[in-house]
Amino acid sequence: MTEEVRLAHGSGGKETQGLLNEVILSLLGEDMKKVKGGVGTDELDDGAAIPIPGGYAVITVDSYTVKPYFFPGGDIGELAASGTINDLLMMGAKPLAIVDSIVVEEGFPLEDLRRITGSMVETLKRVGVKLVGGDLKVIPKGGLDGIVITTAGLGFAERIIVDSNLRPGDKIIVSGTVGDHGAAILAAQEGLEVEGGIESDVAPLHDLMMPLIEEYGPAIHAAQDPTRGGLAQALNEWASKTGYLITVEEDKIPVREKVRAFTEMLGVDPLTLACEGRAVLGVSGDNAEDVLGVVRDLGFEEASIIGEVRESERYGGMVVIKAITGGLRILEPPSGVIVPRIC
Repeated sequence: MTEEVRLAHGSGGKETQGLLNEVILSLLGEDMKKVKGGVGTDELDDGAAIPIPGGYAVITVDSYTVKPYFFPGGDIGELAASGTINDLLMMGAKPLAIVDSIVVEEGFPLEDLRRITGSMVETLKRVGVKLVGGDLKVIPKGGLDGIVITTAGLGFAERIIVDSNLRPGDKIIVSGTVGDHGAAILAAQEGLEVEGGIESDVAPLHDLMMPLIEEYGPAIHAAQDPTRGGLAQALNEWASKTGYLITVEEDKIPVREKVRAFTEMLGVDPLTLACEGRAVLGVSGDNAEDVLGVVRDLGFEEASIIGEVRESERYGGMVVIKAITGGLRILEPPSGVIVPRIC
């Protein structure tokens, strides 16, 4: 650990995990980490789950600091609502309500604030989630770079999805192209124009996950929306939690051609870029093809089975990718600053 917080500590990769271990998790005893019969910080999943009659109350919280706060395909308001909704869904919960905390800098354009809160509310309305409370603070000019939105969500699950339940033989499904959000933000931050344009994939995944949970809930052993650190971070978290080897095939991972070309030009791996409207699922091998068919029928036509979970004494806890060229390499979790202020 360094003696000061760096941007890399917020990028979702190795440095983030190290910081969490150092300043939070190391302070908690096992009794504080665990929730009896539910999910706590011992799992470090998308949220926490508390047993209640008939199922689980699922809660999650996140802060959003994207820059620019208006970006191709969305804005920070839609991002905050979608991110919280998706975190609940990835735990197997039906999203019910959120509360928000908005911190805005003195001098922030009121019209921009109206537009941002309008996007957030419209996103919640689309999936029937209520905004039941919140807070608004104004910071003196120079004390904050624009706006920060924090949202906490509440949902209900009859059965929770916990990533550590991934099993050998499971197939890995991604619901669509990866890297779109990160590439869109990167292009906007650098002031670069991409032919045909790159737009964020930001969206709530209610219409994807709720039908899957209802029809194939027990077959879904792990689920995550690959935000900070992208697909590479999500898969490495699964491998680390379970001790299993995850193998993926590069040519099966959907990446838009313009995203691939743009990231190659900048020397960035699209697999490490954030997605804000995609799900990665670990599904029983017996059900994977059926689940994939349903995902595509729901409108996610670019969904693909990209790999599988295996037992391995030598490579357990790792992610190995078969390159398009045919060779094998270890897909490392991202490190350093990938794209600042991305979500």
